Amino acid sequence: MNSTLFVKIQLYARLIRLHQPVGIWLLGAPALWALWLAGQGHPDAGILIKFMLGVFLTRSAGCAINDYADRYIDPHVKRTRERPLAAGAMTPREALWVFAVLALLALAVALSLNTQTLYLTSVAGLLMVVYPFLKRVFSLPQAWLGLAFSWSIPMAFSALNQPIDLKVWLLFSAGVLWTLIYDTEYAMVDRDDDKHLPIRSTALLFDRFDRLIIAIIQVTMIVLLCIVGEQFQLQFSYFVGVAVASVLFVYQQWLIRQRQRESCFRAFKNNVWVGLSLWLGLAGHFIN
Repeated sequence: MNSTLFVKIQLYARLIRLHQPVGIWLLGAPALWALWLAGQGHPDAGILIKFMLGVFLTRSAGCAINDYADRYIDPHVKRTRERPLAAGAMTPREALWVFAVLALLALAVALSLNTQTLYLTSVAGLLMVVYPFLKRVFSLPQAWLGLAFSWSIPMAFSALNQPIDLKVWLLFSAGVLWTLIYDTEYAMVDRDDDKHLPIRSTALLFDRFDRLIIAIIQVTMIVLLCIVGEQFQLQFSYFVGVAVASVLFVYQQWLIRQRQRESCFRAFKNNVWVGLSLWLGLAGHFIN
């Protein structure tokens, strides 16, 4: 392979964070919860594959448009200064082309779903594109990201021709709160840099009350998950998953107790296990 082409491919891979798959799982977990609930533990294999492909494409496209929006900010943030656009290894036009191609591929996947799900997909796309630019003017961008990352929940029920009723929106609300938790922990990593930049985050907004507010949100999410379990008439294994998630939240509080960058980042990544424990609890419920 031509060395120049190989370098370009590596840059594009870094742009869409192929080396950091945590984001794929954090976006994919709510979709898996919803698919397992809507499909009674046996979601249609074709729908499942389409959703997982859509998760990968959407997350990758989101990274590209995020880096384009933050191309003048990332060079001043310790965590992001080596990203391809921030380091000057890629042009903004290239990033936009990567975004456009990935977005079109995601749309192609969505076109194979039913009409209502296609409409819901258009909302998801809008939420994703607006988020990177919203950080300039909105002090709760993590909440908006929660809407984007949890929108796969009503989409999954729609794709499997199940009603999108109150209990679905309760699960959606739990997903939004989960994103608010882990993305605030993520924002705590950059807080010292962000203070001097034209960017807003819940880490800056919550300030010295960050741990307390995160704890309140964690407790609220657990309560919502218990209500979801009751509404869907889920059994013991699901609540074991919720209990494991609760323990993991306590561990995250311990990690962020001194607000150190590396520990906050570890707390953020620990949410992979939160999502997994909830999915395994759901899957266990449907095993006969």
